[in-house]
Amino acid sequence: MQVYPVSHVTSYLREMLESNLHLADLWVSGEVSNLTRSTAGHLYFTLKDAESQLRCVFFRGASVQGDPASLVESGGQVVAHGRISLYEVRGDLQYYVDFIQPEGMGVLAMQFERLKARLQQEGLFDESRKRPLPKFPRHIGVVTSPTGAVFHDISSILGRRWPLAEIVLAPTAVQGAEAVSGIVAAVATLNEQADIDIIIIARGGGSLEELWAFNEEAVARAIYGSRVPIVSAVGHETDYTIADYVADLRAPTPSAAAELVAPDRREVSVWLTIHTASLASEVDSHIRVSHLAVRGAANRMERVVPSVDRERQRVDDMLRMVNAAAEQDLRGIRDGIGGCLAKLRSLHPQATLRRGYALVERDHDIVKSAADVRSGDRLGIRVSDGAFPVRVEETSRRKTAKRKRATDLQPTLFPDR
Repeated sequence: MQVYPVSHVTSYLREMLESNLHLADLWVSGEVSNLTRSTAGHLYFTLKDAESQLRCVFFRGASVQGDPASLVESGGQVVAHGRISLYEVRGDLQYYVDFIQPEGMGVLAMQFERLKARLQQEGLFDESRKRPLPKFPRHIGVVTSPTGAVFHDISSILGRRWPLAEIVLAPTAVQGAEAVSGIVAAVATLNEQADIDIIIIARGGGSLEELWAFNEEAVARAIYGSRVPIVSAVGHETDYTIADYVADLRAPTPSAAAELVAPDRREVSVWLTIHTASLASEVDSHIRVSHLAVRGAANRMERVVPSVDRERQRVDDMLRMVNAAAEQDLRGIRDGIGGCLAKLRSLHPQATLRRGYALVERDHDIVKSAADVRSGDRLGIRVSDGAFPVRVEETSRRKTAKRKRATDLQPTLFPDR
């Protein structure tokens, strides 16, 4: 026989109760009794009817309604929402309440108020996150039924007011079992198209049950997650849905939504005409003012700028002086070059030949010394007007000639010897 500790049994019972999906989302009606409030603000009470009772706790942190104590009083008939679990410390079966309303409100209305309060607490309705609508949309997405009059009305109004826009229909059921998934899918499809500027979610009027798809949490979160601004136009002017609170803008009717998302082309035309005329007037005025300013500046420049003719004459004088100095320097350079050329010409070998000298060559080499020539050598003699060959018969050296002349002159120079 297996024996279990009490804590194991209570823990097992708590897990069984909390795993039951029906018990985790439960609406209960009854009479409030034994109401107490702790110093922390939590409410403890019992819901009972003629046959049984259920112990309840409403934690302050679990409330999405502000102060629930104002809605709960002993002896009052209420409808509460919460979950069933087990308080293991005392082994008590308890109903953990998160929403409560006085009895008399319909179930759908209470579900609406509960979801509205919870989403508002999460910040899905905050005005700070709502985006402005584009002024001149080019592509307008519409989420609605393709067979109803709503899409026809929206198309007619947009075609009359702003024919520049293209209307993109994302068809879906707007009531019934498939409406929620269809609306969510249609919003996602339009968000996948990069050129969609704004989305209208629209439906005609109806009862709360017929409009209920727009009060579902999945639709609210699809609208909240849209990258494109959304206008909600569900039902008549007096109908409010969760989608209206989450959308960037609520329109009282689908026709009003068409007027809100796009401008009137006639108004835009008038606006353009007025502003074009104003702009043209501003430009003309600016041109006139600028023209006067330029004329005044030109007059001032004429008074302060020196005479151009006088400066032109000064430039001409300076150019003449520069040209004269350059010509003088050029003549000096030419004279210097001429003197150098004359010196070079006088030193040219041909000039020497014209003065009676000759060049002696042997094998195309110039003979510079008598020692370089031997008897029988053939030489070439070059004079100023040509050349001729010769053959050496005899050679003599300058020293020998000097010695001979000195011997011949010795009796004359020194007669006493």
